[in-house]
Amino acid sequence: MAIKIEKKIKGYNVVKPEDKASPAPAPSPVKEAAPVAEVIQMHESLERPETLVGNTYKIKSPLFEHALYVTINDIVLNAGTPHEQRRPFELFINSKNMDHFQWIVALTRILSAVFRKGGDVTFIVEELKAVFDPRGGYFKAGGIYMPSIVAEIGGVIEQHMKSIGLIHDPEMSDATRQLIAEKRAAYENANAKPATKSVAPVGAGSAGESQSASASPEASGFPPGATLCVKCNTQALVLMDGCQTCLNCGYSKCG
Repeated sequence: MAIKIEKKIKGYNVVKPEDKASPAPAPSPVKEAAPVAEVIQMHESLERPETLVGNTYKIKSPLFEHALYVTINDIVLNAGTPHEQRRPFELFINSKNMDHFQWIVALTRILSAVFRKGGDVTFIVEELKAVFDPRGGYFKAGGIYMPSIVAEIGGVIEQHMKSIGLIHDPEMSDATRQLIAEKRAAYENANAKPATKSVAPVGAGSAGESQSASASPEASGFPPGATLCVKCNTQALVLMDGCQTCLNCGYSKCG
């Protein structure tokens, strides 16, 4: 059967018999909306109960005139079952110091919102502990260095998450504990100064009793002159056998 072409031919294509048998390619689907990030929610639809369990921690910093009180409340999931879990639900920070009221309220609301979103919220600890104060940090009890007050708030949250089982601190082996104890004893023996006797003046009586010339131990419990350990942030790094060794966590620059 002849077909009359009335229009001008602008192009052509040779069609083979096998091409007619093959199905036409399916058109690619058109995306109606741009993909969005998936937000991980808690596995249950939760509303704030009337009562929550929690703990309050006190932070006394030399940077502040008044202490900070950090309260972390937890929600109990699957209560009364073998799968019972405690998860942080909200956080409050209270202090008499009103100079930092704005950022304290902002931090409280942001952290509470992150807790309520669910998922893995342990990342908050490292983010807060990495905040440095441009004016310099301070040492807290035990010789632990805190680069800022925000970092200490992160340390409090870490302590709370460890207490409820959300963060598991790796256990130090008995061999490591024994090694640290041996290194500490060796360092103290090597740096111990012999006691010297002072000559009592005439008429001094018991005031001229022998006195020890060794320095009194620091409040941190580590030898005087110890420097800051880069691993555990504790002032417990001493020089032993030509190598810097931490008497708190066992870290050594020589491996």
